[in-house]
Amino acid sequence: MMGDAVTPVEFDPRTHQQLGELLAEVRNLRDAFRASEIKSDNSRATMHQRMDQLVERVGKVEGNIAAVQEDIPEMRRITDEVQRWKLMGIGGLGVIGIGGVALGVTFSDVIRRIVLAVVTR
Repeated sequence: MMGDAVTPVEFDPRTHQQLGELLAEVRNLRDAFRASEIKSDNSRATMHQRMDQLVERVGKVEGNIAAVQEDIPEMRRITDEVQRWKLMGIGGLGVIGIGGVALGVTFSDVIRRIVLAVVTR
């Protein structure tokens, strides 16, 4: 055989049909791959958005923790003072009472001085 010509005996319609089916399957796989890529891109975008939200929330939590840590020394001082009062036997009512007595004495002292000032004139 000298030429490369296809003889009618070598042409098989089933081969042509199988090639067409194979081409259709490759196209379907390509379309499925594109759809999968789009879905993956959307999934990654959603994941990045959630990560950004988590980073923002962690930043806020860190800021709140820093603010609380700044307040702890002040709270510690007040707690130590209240514990000292308890050790001395003075409760909250006792402290209020001592303050009231101090104000009462001061108030009565002011009234006494006003009365003396008015009477001695």
